[in-house]
Amino acid sequence: MTKPQNITEFYEVTEKYYGQLHRVLVSKQRDYGPGNIANAPGGPLNGLRVRIYDKVSRINNLTENDAKPENESLKDSFLDLANYAIIALLVLDNKWPDPKEWNGIS
Repeated sequence: MTKPQNITEFYEVTEKYYGQLHRVLVSKQRDYGPGNIANAPGGPLNGLRVRIYDKVSRINNLTENDAKPENESLKDSFLDLANYAIIALLVLDNKWPDPKEWNGIS
């Protein structure tokens, strides 16, 4: 599809991005579990602030210096940034899993 030309096409395009965000978030949750956020020094929101700061710094470096990333694409960095915002909402709504109760299996 080319660029969306109406709200229906915009909806369809953005829905695909949300699906990708969700798949990445769940996949990384499988790899990391909830402890890396819940047990961050200074608390989960502080840990997220540090991660977000690092991600924005990386994006700035890549775009300002026209650098070619070796490991993580610019798109990957923005996906992570969006997911950090979602994790922050989960933390604020007291929905982030407790690592003591997490078994990681469904």
